[in-house]
Amino acid sequence: MEYEIKGGSFPMVICKLEKGETMKNEGGSMALMTSKIKMESSTGGGILKGLGRALAGDSIFLNFFTAEEDDQEIGFANSFPGKIIPIELDGNKTIIAQKSAYLASEKDVDINMHFRKKLGTGLFGGEGFILQKFSGVGIVFLEIDGEVVEYDLKEGEKLVIDQGHLAAMDESVDFDIQRVKGAKNIMFGGEGLFLGTLTGPGKVWVQTMPLSNFIEAIIPYIPRND
Repeated sequence: MEYEIKGGSFPMVICKLEKGETMKNEGGSMALMTSKIKMESSTGGGILKGLGRALAGDSIFLNFFTAEEDDQEIGFANSFPGKIIPIELDGNKTIIAQKSAYLASEKDVDINMHFRKKLGTGLFGGEGFILQKFSGVGIVFLEIDGEVVEYDLKEGEKLVIDQGHLAAMDESVDFDIQRVKGAKNIMFGGEGLFLGTLTGPGKVWVQTMPLSNFIEAIIPYIPRND
């Protein structure tokens, strides 16, 4: 499978498939495909696996697109202005991502829900206990809100973020929530009561405009019918 990402701030990844190659996605992200691609919907591993994805905020069913001839193309588009990042999995690497990050992947990429292990992270993380976990073999395409900034954390190196800006991370990265220190910082800092702490080793993808922040920014400008 070959691919090209086009479109700037409103990106689409166009995948070129040879006969027998398959891509999969959740409903809604497929934007175009050539005529010799067959689509089938499935839970992708049984009803329990589908229900697991539903708990993570995703669809029970996945769509599978298989090329019936060579030189076929299929395009998957972002649902929000941002970036598409390709991550290649080799069977050993596992990626943890926000629950809305999945765009599409090759068929041998496994998609599962991921529970945050620490109670504080789940209660105060702002995004709930459940994330998505990607493993297996193949390329997975993730959609990122806004621009993306990458960090390669060394062993023990820490990065403090507003947890809504966490797009994805290697499974080796530890994610915890810490309370902001100092009464004045809490009252007047405007950064909330809790911040996320990421501890290496591993790679982290940070998004610049989480959808939740975007919605919060435009709410004051939405007319109300009182």
